[in-house]
Amino acid sequence: QVQVVESGGGLVQAGGSLRLSCAASGGTFSNYVTAWFRRAPGKEREFVAAISRSGGNTYYADSVKDRFTISRDNAKNMMYLQMNSLKPEDTAVYYCAAHRRDFRSSLYDYWGRGTQVTVSS
Repeated sequence: QVQVVESGGGLVQAGGSLRLSCAASGGTFSNYVTAWFRRAPGKEREFVAAISRSGGNTYYADSVKDRFTISRDNAKNMMYLQMNSLKPEDTAVYYCAAHRRDFRSSLYDYWGRGTQVTVSS
């Protein structure tokens, strides 16, 4: 089964950019649908973006559409989240997740420990 580890979080000013990375190991990465989630302080975990096994299909939460871009490199066993035009409300712990179900399934089986993103106003 796959293990995933996030990196790339940090402190950035509003309007700035960050690129998160998710490194996968222990499985055939291209067999997994992968996604980013986040949990803001005092809030429930929420979906951010998902990408299909080949990378050919993506979908986003409305709150990040047109600002964030999800991508993957199966040859490197990596997934990315390019975050532009960051807002203070994007402050959260960001998690990488994976599953082997249908692309649109909301059930994720494999989770990383998260990386903190803080956006200052």
